[in-house]
Amino acid sequence: MTHDEMSAWLAEGPRVLDGATGSELLRRGVSAAGRLWGVGALLEDPDAVRRLHREYAEAGAEALTAATFRVAPYSLRRAGLEDRTQELASLAVRLAREGAREAGRDILVFASQTTLEDCYRPDLVPGDDTLRHEHAATAAALAASGADALLLETFNTIREARIAVEAAAATGLPTIASFTCISGGRILSGEDAGEAAGAVFLPGVMAAGANCTAVGDVLAALGAMAAATPLPLVVYANNAWYEEDSAFLAADPVTPDQYGFCALGWITVGARLIGGCCGTGPEHIAALASQVLHRRS
Repeated sequence: MTHDEMSAWLAEGPRVLDGATGSELLRRGVSAAGRLWGVGALLEDPDAVRRLHREYAEAGAEALTAATFRVAPYSLRRAGLEDRTQELASLAVRLAREGAREAGRDILVFASQTTLEDCYRPDLVPGDDTLRHEHAATAAALAASGADALLLETFNTIREARIAVEAAAATGLPTIASFTCISGGRILSGEDAGEAAGAVFLPGVMAAGANCTAVGDVLAALGAMAAATPLPLVVYANNAWYEEDSAFLAADPVTPDQYGFCALGWITVGARLIGGCCGTGPEHIAALASQVLHRRS
């Protein structure tokens, strides 16, 4: 997909992204999904991954996110799987496309790229030289997988996000950048969300925004970002899926219909690509699609 095509696609929005992969597979009893947050499912139960993609396509998603969240040489190296990086990246994209075809849909597939270390630990971000080398290697593998665009998600510092975005954009694929945010319009590191969005306003970046952010914290983050960048905004919130290391995501879960109505508020501040993160499933995307498509008509 070219940058012009992606720009035109977003301009026709708001567009519907899919929902969670890792948390939804775990909810369905696919325990392997907990291994490298989805890599285990690619290895042990690819049919479950394909089915989930199909269900998101059937629910109305206009773009699917391949299960490449931890398909990075840096992550796979620790599991003794580095030599399978390209194989797993290509498999993840293929499963998404197969799921879409099974649903009778021809829709976009984004390859997910994230932080090198724990998404919830900005204190663990490696040095710049490591970031440049590793994100370049990851972006190259994902670009070779056949994805339509690169979705850089769940970043927790401006420093790593900018380096990763530069590497992704250098592949020539359209790039989307998204941060994990907390209360008060800040990203997880405590840096201002608007400053974060401004830092990734680079050639080749088509949208910026927030993901794995509590539903109640989304509007403040998007408002700060909208004031700092002319880019379309992307948002896909966390629906009360958290553990001890992510207590900032603790909340009461919202129903699919409530999630869809929340999206209307996000649209008013500039969201043009909207989906769901951890704790959401196909039913949330169906409700979201109903609201978004109505808004577009």
